[in-house]
Amino acid sequence: MTAPVALAEVWRGEFLECLHLGHVAIASASGEITQAWGDPDQVILARSSIKMIQALPLIESGAADAAGLTSEHLALASASHNGAHIHTDRVNAWLAAMGKTDDDFRCGPQRPADPQAMKEVICGPNEPCQVHNNCSGKHAGFLTLARHLGAGPEYVDPDHPVQKAALAAFEDVTGETSPGYGIDGCSAPNFASTLGGVARAMAKFAAAAHDGTDGGTNGGTNGGTNGGNARPRAMSRLVSAMTAHPELVAGEGRACTQLMRAMGGRVAIKTGAEGVFTAIVPELQIGIALKVSDGATRASECAIAALLVRLGVLGADHPTTKMFLNAPITNRRGLNVGQIRSAI
Repeated sequence: MTAPVALAEVWRGEFLECLHLGHVAIASASGEITQAWGDPDQVILARSSIKMIQALPLIESGAADAAGLTSEHLALASASHNGAHIHTDRVNAWLAAMGKTDDDFRCGPQRPADPQAMKEVICGPNEPCQVHNNCSGKHAGFLTLARHLGAGPEYVDPDHPVQKAALAAFEDVTGETSPGYGIDGCSAPNFASTLGGVARAMAKFAAAAHDGTDGGTNGGTNGGTNGGNARPRAMSRLVSAMTAHPELVAGEGRACTQLMRAMGGRVAIKTGAEGVFTAIVPELQIGIALKVSDGATRASECAIAALLVRLGVLGADHPTTKMFLNAPITNRRGLNVGQIRSAI
């Protein structure tokens, strides 16, 4: 096993104060790991960075089309949102269209990260709802699929048909048998794989979005019953939804939203808890997965920005890039006292 390598450095004045280590894998559409830092065989829980994989059965089953879901719904199904009104209003409307309520969710309540929504919760009479949970869009997708399948209400149970479909899709696109799962913050199982497996999955999404193929996997478990092109079509729709609606995938001020806007829809990126980031780059037909060993978000944001600049899809001098790559560190008086730099 290869040891983790330096991905990001934190400098205070002339002193290297902190070093964030981790692993990176870049894969081609053929499944080859073309570049790596650290160990691409590191087994990880990709957390929310692979929500677009969990959304594949929603489309492949026919549930999305039967429910009349739009690209906004698909972006929310892939989202870790801020709980702003642009998110919660849409998810509540989605629930209402199914005849469901907040009580049908199994993700748990969460205080919204959006400042205005947070102010309303703190100053208002109501407690945070499950719709404020950053994963409520994904869970609305789970509920849609469960209804389509005629399955029971406990859709986060690992043995539920919804989660069995998610696991089948995950193992197919990563090309690996998952060694197990952990329960995510939203109570759904999060299946483990190697970092390289996640990168290969992202490369398949990239190839599908580029030219309608999935890099050699035609269909898989769900796609095989819905026609050979079901899987790449589903992948392409999810990538298009994410890049068309970056504000729904995360929210104002968030790296996913800001960097996707800066790249003008050329790349879909997604963060995950504990220092994970993925990227789908259709024009290069490659996928990226990275994991910061200590779980630091500041390091994963810096590293993904550095990789996107290195690949030529993100401008080094773009104002948004400078928010995450070689970003200044300010103290409580607003003085510039340091910098977060890429180490790759």
